Amino acid sequence: MAPPARPLPEWTIVDFIHRGYWWTNRGILMLNLCLILPLLTASVNGLDSSLINGLQILPDWQNYFDNPRGVTLGIINCAQNIGGLAALPFTPLASDHLGRRAALFLGSTLMLGGVALQYAASTVELFIAARLLIGFGLAFCTNAAPLLLIELAYPTQRGKITSVYNSNWYAGSMLAAWVCFGSYGKALGQWTWRVPTLVQGVVPLMQVCLIWFIPESPRFLVAKGFEGKASKILARYHANAGDEHDPLVVFELAQIRHAIRMEEEATRITSWLTLFSTPGNRKRMRLIIAIAVFSQWSGNGLVSYYINLVLEGVGIRSTETKAAINGGLQVFNMCVAFTAAMLVDWVGRRTLFVVSTAGMLVCFTSWTTTTALFNTFHSTVAAKATIPLIFLYYFFYDMAYTPMLVAYTLEILPYKIRARGFAVMNLTVFLTTAFNQFVNPWALEAIGWRYYLVYCGWLVLELIFVLVYIVETKGKTLEETALIFDGEEQQRDLAAFGEEAATHTMTMQHTATLQRLASKPPSLHTIRDSETNESSERPFVGTHVSAEIRSIARSVSSKDYPLDEDYRSYRGSSPPMYEERPPHPFSYHGDLRNSSELGLESALRYYASAASLNEDALRESFDGRASWNGSVSKFTAI
Repeated sequence: MAPPARPLPEWTIVDFIHRGYWWTNRGILMLNLCLILPLLTASVNGLDSSLINGLQILPDWQNYFDNPRGVTLGIINCAQNIGGLAALPFTPLASDHLGRRAALFLGSTLMLGGVALQYAASTVELFIAARLLIGFGLAFCTNAAPLLLIELAYPTQRGKITSVYNSNWYAGSMLAAWVCFGSYGKALGQWTWRVPTLVQGVVPLMQVCLIWFIPESPRFLVAKGFEGKASKILARYHANAGDEHDPLVVFELAQIRHAIRMEEEATRITSWLTLFSTPGNRKRMRLIIAIAVFSQWSGNGLVSYYINLVLEGVGIRSTETKAAINGGLQVFNMCVAFTAAMLVDWVGRRTLFVVSTAGMLVCFTSWTTTTALFNTFHSTVAAKATIPLIFLYYFFYDMAYTPMLVAYTLEILPYKIRARGFAVMNLTVFLTTAFNQFVNPWALEAIGWRYYLVYCGWLVLELIFVLVYIVETKGKTLEETALIFDGEEQQRDLAAFGEEAATHTMTMQHTATLQRLASKPPSLHTIRDSETNESSERPFVGTHVSAEIRSIARSVSSKDYPLDEDYRSYRGSSPPMYEERPPHPFSYHGDLRNSSELGLESALRYYASAASLNEDALRESFDGRASWNGSVSKFTAI
C-alpha cells in the first residue's frame, strides 16, 4: 500500500517576500543595479548580429573590402554564428565549473579580442576571423548571463527580469542600425565603419571591468559546497537588513540545498545524455526544443532576414519606404516585448503562449491572403493591408516568443542540467536560423507567396502543441518550477522542506521576542468590576509590548504555525521533516477573524508563561482593556 501523500504546506515563499515597493528595499535595489550588467548581454547579441546588415550600406566598408559578394558575403554574415556553434560544447562546462561570473568574464574578454581584431582588420580574411572570435566569446556570455540573472533575481521579479533579458536584443539591433546610419554620408573615410566596430566593445569592456563587483549565483555556490557564502549573498540582496536568519533567506537556501541534493542523488554524473535520461527531463527537452524552433519557424524569419523580398512581394520598391518600415518595426517590436515582459507574472506564461500562437496564426493567414491577392489580382488595397498585418503579426509574436524564449527555458530546467539544456536551446536556434538564411530566399524566389502556406500549416501544429504541452509556472520558486515535471511528491517534498526551515527560524525569532518582552513583567493595576464592585489586580500591558505581541499574532494567524513547547524544544541542526512536526493545538482553518484570535491566544499563552503571569488575567486586561473577544470592557482602572 502506497504511503499517504504529504499535505501541501500552508507557508509558501509568498508569506516571506517584501510587501512594499522594491526600490524602498535597499537589498533589492542594489541587486537590480547589479543585474543591469548581465542584462546588457542580450543587447550585445542584437548589436553584433545586426551590425553586418548595417555595414553593408556603407560605401567605405564596401570599397575597403573590395565589394564582397556571393559566397564571401555569406561567410561574413555566418561567421559569428559559426563561432558560436563552435563554442557551444564548452559554454555549459565554463558556467558549471568556473562559475557564472567567470564564464561571463571569459566570454567578454574573447569578444574584446575579436573587436580589436575586427577594428584593425586589413583584409577580408582577418575580418572573418574577428567575427568568428566575437561569436565564440558571445556564446559564453549568452550562456552565463541568463543563468546569473535567473539564479540571482529576487523571487517575485525573476520572471520579469529574465523576460526583459531577451527583449534587450532589439535595443542592440536598433543601436547597430542607428550607429551605421549616423556614419552614413559622413566624410570619415575608414572611420565610417571602424566606429560602429568599436561600439561593439563597450559592453564587453564594462563586463570585464565590473563583473567581479556583482554577486555570484547562490545556486552555484551551494552546488560547490559554499553554503555560507550563498547565505550571505541571499541575506544581503534578498533580505533588507542583511539578516541570514530572515525567513525568506532560510526558505530559499533550504530549497536550493534540498533541490541540488535530490539532483545529485538521482544523477551522480551529469552529461549531455542526462538531458534525456529521465521522463521529467525528456518532457523538459521536448518543450525547450519546440519553443526554440517555434521562435524561428513561425514566419518571423521571412521578415527578420529578408524583409526586402517580403515588401517587394507586395509592390513596395522605394528604398526609403522599406527602411522606414523596417526601422519602425524594430521600435515597435521592442516596445511590445518589454510590455509583455512586465505581464508574465500577472497574465501567466501559458496564457501568453496560447494567445501569442493563436494570434500569429490568424495574422499570418491574413497576411498570406493579402499577398496572394496582390500577386494574383494586383490589388493595391491588399498590398496596403499587408503592412499593418506585419506589425500585428509581430505584436503577437513579441507577446511570448521574444520575452519568454530564454525565461521559460531556464525556469523549467533543474540546476544540474540548466547550463546544458540552455546550450541545446541555443543550438536549436542557431540551426533553425541557418535554415531561414538559406532556404527562405530560395523558396520565395521559386514559389513566391505560396511558400507562406507552409508556415500557415506549421502554425496550426504550433497552436496544438502549445495547448497540449505548455504548463504554467507563475507563482513558484525557481526550484519548485523546475520540479513540475518530476511528479507531485517531489514538489511537495521541496515545498515542505522550505516551509519547515522558514517556520523553524520564525519560531525561534518569535519566541526570543516574547522572552525578551517577558523579561520586563508588566505593571499591575488595581481594577474594580462595575457589576460586582469587587477589586482585583491585573497586569497592564503597555502599547509597545502590545504591538509586538499583536504583530507576532498576525504572523501566525490562519497558519498551522506553533509557538508551543514541543516545537520550541527542537534543537536539531536542521528543521524536522514536515510530517514529523507536532500538530499545533490551535491550528485552525477558518475565517481570518477567528484564526487571528487563535494566533493571539497562542502568543499570549507563551508570553504569560514566560512572564509568570496569570493567563486569564492577562487575557482580560490585554492592552488595558478586555478586548480579547471584541467586547466593551466592564473593568475600570482605579
